[in-house]
Amino acid sequence: MLTSRLPSRVEPYKLAAHGEHLEGLAALADMPRLAEEIGEQLGDAQVWLTFTIDAQGRRTIEGHLEAELQLPCRRCLSPMASEVESDFLLGLVTSDALAADLPSTHEPVLVENEQLNLLSVVEDELILSLPQVVYHDEADCKVSRDQLSSGAGTVGSDTPSKSPFDVLKHLKGKH
Repeated sequence: MLTSRLPSRVEPYKLAAHGEHLEGLAALADMPRLAEEIGEQLGDAQVWLTFTIDAQGRRTIEGHLEAELQLPCRRCLSPMASEVESDFLLGLVTSDALAADLPSTHEPVLVENEQLNLLSVVEDELILSLPQVVYHDEADCKVSRDQLSSGAGTVGSDTPSKSPFDVLKHLKGKH
């Protein structure tokens, strides 16, 4: 189990040149954009990062992260625990033009002044890994199936409703 904290900022090109591996925890409470998406979170994301230079000379970060997040159930809006996990491959770039040259297997990460904010990278990956929708099991949800229906079925009348085209029939006949 990981116990140490990830550094907030690193020099990724130096780490890639030495083939470094970082692993540690990132506090979920320090991720404001994640909180905007799903609400305030407690606990930590576990993160494993390997900095390398691939065969084409690209500086990359191969990563894996795991976190238990409290996501709102789409039926009752109560928080529910959900495991989020992601494997990712990042290509380090210094400009948007270089990002366009990366293969589709790599997500570009902009490095400015040879510094990289690791917490921001982890937060981005967590946001991208969020499930589209989450629901409690029906037995555990505060909202029942009956409460989700839009009311009683429509009651059909015995008399057919007037067609909106009846007016056109009358107009056509008055030629």
